[in-house]
Amino acid sequence: MKQLLINFSIFFILIWFFGLWFILSSNKALIQIPKRDPDDHKQLLQLQNKIKEAENHLARLELKNKKNELVILNLKQQASKYLKNTNVANILNDITYPSEEFESLRRKIFNDVQDVSYFVNNQLQKLNRNSNLNDKIKFIQKNFQERINLLSVELENLSESDTLGDWRKVESENLAIKIQNEFHDLQNPSDCEKRKKIICDLNKSCGFGCQMHHVMYCFITSYFMNRTLILDSNDWRYNSHGYEAYFKPISKTCKTSKEKSTDWTGNQYETADVIRMPVIDEITNKPEFFPLAIPKKYLNSLSRFHGDPFVWWAGQILNYLMRFNTKFEELVQNVKKKLNFQAPCVGVHVRRTDKLGTEASFHALSEYMTHVKEFYDRYDLKTSIKNTRTVYLATDELEVMKEAKQNYPDYVFLMDETNAKTASLNQRYSPESAQGVILDIHFLSQCDFLVCTLSSQVCRMAYELIQTRYPDASLRFKSLDDVYYYGGQLRHNVIAVLDHEPNPGYGEIELKKGDLIGLAGNHWDGYSKGKNLRTLQEGLFPSYKIRNTIDSY
Repeated sequence: MKQLLINFSIFFILIWFFGLWFILSSNKALIQIPKRDPDDHKQLLQLQNKIKEAENHLARLELKNKKNELVILNLKQQASKYLKNTNVANILNDITYPSEEFESLRRKIFNDVQDVSYFVNNQLQKLNRNSNLNDKIKFIQKNFQERINLLSVELENLSESDTLGDWRKVESENLAIKIQNEFHDLQNPSDCEKRKKIICDLNKSCGFGCQMHHVMYCFITSYFMNRTLILDSNDWRYNSHGYEAYFKPISKTCKTSKEKSTDWTGNQYETADVIRMPVIDEITNKPEFFPLAIPKKYLNSLSRFHGDPFVWWAGQILNYLMRFNTKFEELVQNVKKKLNFQAPCVGVHVRRTDKLGTEASFHALSEYMTHVKEFYDRYDLKTSIKNTRTVYLATDELEVMKEAKQNYPDYVFLMDETNAKTASLNQRYSPESAQGVILDIHFLSQCDFLVCTLSSQVCRMAYELIQTRYPDASLRFKSLDDVYYYGGQLRHNVIAVLDHEPNPGYGEIELKKGDLIGLAGNHWDGYSKGKNLRTLQEGLFPSYKIRNTIDSY
């Protein structure tokens, strides 16, 4: 732009000199010749006008250029303000992003608001069952919930104010790119024969979600032991074509091993070139990098922008493992189009059949829909419009789908009866069943909010994968039973942030600030259950008096 302007200026300066010479020559001629040709005078005026026009045009170009430079300068200042003169890799320094204490406190306030809601609603429900004040209690309950919804929306808006939402997005995306590159390098060594390896058998005797968490545990071990993971999916009970019938290979350069393998016992300093992984439940001496630990080098960053760092870490691993192959990706896109899947959408997973009476209790569809309604009430408040209430319903029970259509006409349900049929016990292990559960997990993870039971591996996988779509989706779920856990995890401790004197007769335990408690679960009524590792007492305590600890290795 500047060079063009310079060339343009030189051109008109030459014209100006030529015009000046012409004028002087004409004036000289006027002295020598008393009478002037009228045509010469006309040409002189025309030339003077052209020079004037050229000067005006040049002035306009200079003004336009200055405006452009001001626009560019303004954009640079905005970028500088946003990025604080850092490169993208180190986007924010300690001055530009909030402290870990701020982010932790913000999330704690949100959790405490939710906890107050659980407690008050639970107490009101008890009164409602045991008194004649039903109408009054329902009125209080409705008004209380409306106020809780507004508080929650305001807290969410606060978390995104002053570019905090942008900061979390950039921080999360940059870390995700870095970690995915690490995974790629780990899984694609230049010399496979010289590389230490781990062999993981996909055919664990359990369902798809359980098998994928088994592979995740193998991958975590590979990562921390700096070994390449080889996935053995021969004779996979879901599909004889193996893992790659649905997903891309987890390695392009190292898919098999000719060396003899050694069964792993949990020794993180194992020196054998190739080790074969047992199921996680068989390992008695679990290494410190087992779930729920995250890489120590990412602890500060992750704990700053995310409310549950291990879930984010698990989501990144699943995101790498579950990259659809071309054929299956086409199927996914066709199903998405057929369903007319679009945001906003709440994912609901209702698991019945083999889980009832063993791993999970019965939960009526109405329990799920209560939380779907709460999400949309808040979403309408946040967006100031009445949104279509869309629900992606995944279930292994056809009757649930019929009930949804009949009892909730104000909601749009996206569901595939084929997936429910293939999830039944007599068709559980088939290519069609695998396809159905993979599709359900995918679309559940594409929703804006999840309502499910975290006792289900499918629910946990969807919750893990949804983390890859948001900077912090740790609060975008409601579990009707368990808190998040990883089967075979090393520990799940919480720490007391306030003292608690137990109330007699309620099964409560004493807490002192700083006590570590082994968490057994959250009752979602304002109380959690666990074991105080100082006093060794087991019992209940108020959920707002604790917070999660973060293990790292």
